Amino acid sequence: MTHLDTSFIVDLLREQARGVDGPATAWLERERDAELAVSVFVRCELEAGAAQATHPAKERAKIRELLASVATAHVGEAFSRTYGETLLGIRRASKSIDTMDLLIATSALEYDAPLLTANARHFGVVPDLTVLTYR
Repeated sequence: MTHLDTSFIVDLLREQARGVDGPATAWLERERDAELAVSVFVRCELEAGAAQATHPAKERAKIRELLASVATAHVGEAFSRTYGETLLGIRRASKSIDTMDLLIATSALEYDAPLLTANARHFGVVPDLTVLTYR
């Protein structure tokens, strides 16, 4: 299973809106048999973006349609421990990460899944996380 970061979903939505295939669409075509998931935190970021749009209901509908066939990864009981240990490892390495990025990364770690993102630099500080890019 591959976890999709918010950046991938946003790029895919933009490509669809323009009607022009780009790197996100190309990745999906190459990996058409891949099992895909988004964390509940990616869904939160997408909802936050939709809420700020000129037409929030329209944006939410686009997101729902796009993610209809993508699993949602919810957190389990061990999530908070993994989050804390991961944050400690990042801090001990004198690195930093945004809270939402750490939540998304922790979700991928919990599912032992790679994370597909346009922002490899953001997630490269996370120990043991496999980061994939599509650009």
